[in-house]
Amino acid sequence: MDEPLLRSLTPGVLTILVRRGADFAAAEDAVQDALVEAVRVWPSEPPRDPKGWLVTVAWRKFLDATRADTARRRREERVEDEPTPGPVPASDDTLQLYFLCAHPSLTPASAVALTLRAVGGLTTRQIAQAYLVPEATMAQRISRAKRTVADVRFDQPGDVATVLRVLYLVFNEGYSGDIDLSAEAIRLTRRLAAAIDHPEVAGLLALMLLHHARRAARIAPDGRLVPLAEQDRTQWDTTAIAEGIRILQVALSRDELGQFQAQAAIAALHADAQTADETDWVQIVEWYDELVRLTESPVVRLNRAVAVGEADGARAGLAALAELDHSLPRYTAVSAYLHERDGDLPNAATLYAEAASKAPNLAERDHLTRQAARLNNR
Repeated sequence: MDEPLLRSLTPGVLTILVRRGADFAAAEDAVQDALVEAVRVWPSEPPRDPKGWLVTVAWRKFLDATRADTARRRREERVEDEPTPGPVPASDDTLQLYFLCAHPSLTPASAVALTLRAVGGLTTRQIAQAYLVPEATMAQRISRAKRTVADVRFDQPGDVATVLRVLYLVFNEGYSGDIDLSAEAIRLTRRLAAAIDHPEVAGLLALMLLHHARRAARIAPDGRLVPLAEQDRTQWDTTAIAEGIRILQVALSRDELGQFQAQAAIAALHADAQTADETDWVQIVEWYDELVRLTESPVVRLNRAVAVGEADGARAGLAALAELDHSLPRYTAVSAYLHERDGDLPNAATLYAEAASKAPNLAERDHLTRQAARLNNR
């Protein structure tokens, strides 16, 4: 069974059912039933038109469910006439699904889950495994999300920025369970880029490719987190880097700068340096200045303080850091790093230990604990 083919066809089939009059929740259920039927039938009877086959079966599943529900008799009358089976239009309405699944009324977690289910074609079990939650919990989350957007019409304008935020959330989850969410986010963003000509969509795709290119060097064989400056750059994926830079250059040439393009520009400067010492930190600070202007994000300011410390010295970085809220995530870790760069090793060791106690995951906690131990041993 060609699972990638089924996953690629799912969004288009779902969109066709919704356009024919099915509400989103019922359409999604019907498509899932059709996929189950495809897994059963296709190995022995492969269809000549896979998408048309799925549309026909899913529509029949929807009609069967509608007719069985007496409370929806009025809708049954409206959709009684079944379209004649045959080839379906080649148009791709996946873009509308992105907007629907990233609807502002949904929480970020629900939007991510619904996007992976409806646009990505993942099963509830796969999504639950990726997010390390029980399948029943994820099923409830997806069901609530479907009910929330049930009455949203496809002819309403969508917000590209919201869609991009959802895809970025998926990307940042990385890898867990059987599904590589970073790779899945790249796949979905490629599809979005093919459906819409938007510089920020291109910027996000470039950013993902540039970050993903360094993946193999981020974790040591023993599971230890490897900081950017210490990574073996021969392990970086130069093909992905070249593609990311090419996409970014085209996006920047349109002179419609957005936050994902600015982040991608920073990632490109890191990727372009043959060694950590060759990193153009002055230009990176300039891009962070642009990013601060675009987002006014405290987290961006925190990252900027690190860049200032590299470009202008640790004292300058600590001065930039002092202007920020101490409760920011990873503030203590940045402070420890800059104090070490400034030569204040006892204070840096104490701060590393404190940062380890606040770390959001085991990998970071282990890294920060090692940093504290290293300085204490010295």
